[in-house]
Amino acid sequence: MTETSKTDATADKGNGEVWIVGATGRVGRGVTARLAARGLTVVPVGRSRERMLAAGTDAGLAGNAKVIVADSAEQIAHEIAQKRPRVVVNTMGAFAATAPVIARACMPGGHYVDQANDVAAVQGLLALHDEAVEAGSTLVTGAGFGVLATEAVVAKLCEGRPTPHRVRVDAVASVAIEAGVLGAALAASIVDALTAGGRRYENGQLIASRLGADPQQLIFPDGESAKSAGASSGELLAAYAVSRAPFVTATSALVPTAPLIRALLPPLGRLLSVPALRRLAVDRLGRTTVKATPRPRKHSWGHAVVEWADGTRHEGWLRAGDGMDFTADVTATLTELLARGVGKPGAWTPAAALGADLATTAGGTFVLD
Repeated sequence: MTETSKTDATADKGNGEVWIVGATGRVGRGVTARLAARGLTVVPVGRSRERMLAAGTDAGLAGNAKVIVADSAEQIAHEIAQKRPRVVVNTMGAFAATAPVIARACMPGGHYVDQANDVAAVQGLLALHDEAVEAGSTLVTGAGFGVLATEAVVAKLCEGRPTPHRVRVDAVASVAIEAGVLGAALAASIVDALTAGGRRYENGQLIASRLGADPQQLIFPDGESAKSAGASSGELLAAYAVSRAPFVTATSALVPTAPLIRALLPPLGRLLSVPALRRLAVDRLGRTTVKATPRPRKHSWGHAVVEWADGTRHEGWLRAGDGMDFTADVTATLTELLARGVGKPGAWTPAAALGADLATTAGGTFVLD
């Protein structure tokens, strides 16, 4: 990884614990198990003591392990302020609302990690940069396949080169679906993506664009393929920040590419912007029961194409396994480093915080031209 610094030795280092907010969810369980196996003191945080204890036992924690019962970001923030954990990992979702509340409670001296990948949430966390620097805290958003898988490729392709003219990133996660209820957090993320529409950078300015624009047919290095289309995402923000290219676009395989469905996305987004309809949609979608489904492709892929004004063009990929498992690996790797004092104060995306090689430390593989 690129050079990092030890966090301020004079800052309040907290009690050495790592708190996992939302520890009963898929990513929360995965991060808990990985950190417990690495010898860190892990404390689940959530609404149900019984569910947290059961999930903690499955993840390798002692049957009588410490848990924190709190059912809102504000209550969690209060507990953080009182007990001062070393690192707080937020997997509870609704990051635009929960991240600033919880992250601010970690300061001074404590650190914060989440997996946000929407523009509002990533911008909101990064806006705390100056506060975090002053407080000696490291705040990291987008710690997962979403953001890091494409950000790291852009960073590698731009390394040692002048500022490019144009960048495109494509995120194609391959995820096995667990049987059960979809859940309110994921449902809210889906609905919010529809209402946010698209974004892109034109002449260095973040502007609105059509959700589903720039459809792509991607052929991966292993011969498999998938389609993706334009989205408003944290990957877009990170690609711009790491490259400073005036023209940046981002696509995702989660956005439909069929022409009829793409045509329906803007009016559907406007409809769901009505608060009452949004609440209804989140409630209905969150209650939807899904069947267990294997991941559609062997690998998840982050992709970037970087072009310079002289016509030079470079392309690269990051290969990972299941996208959710990679997210848990990224979060656990980054959290362990912060807990052990590696990092730099401020608010960052993952590669900006700890370098592009964080992606390979977490199990990914670069395929660069």
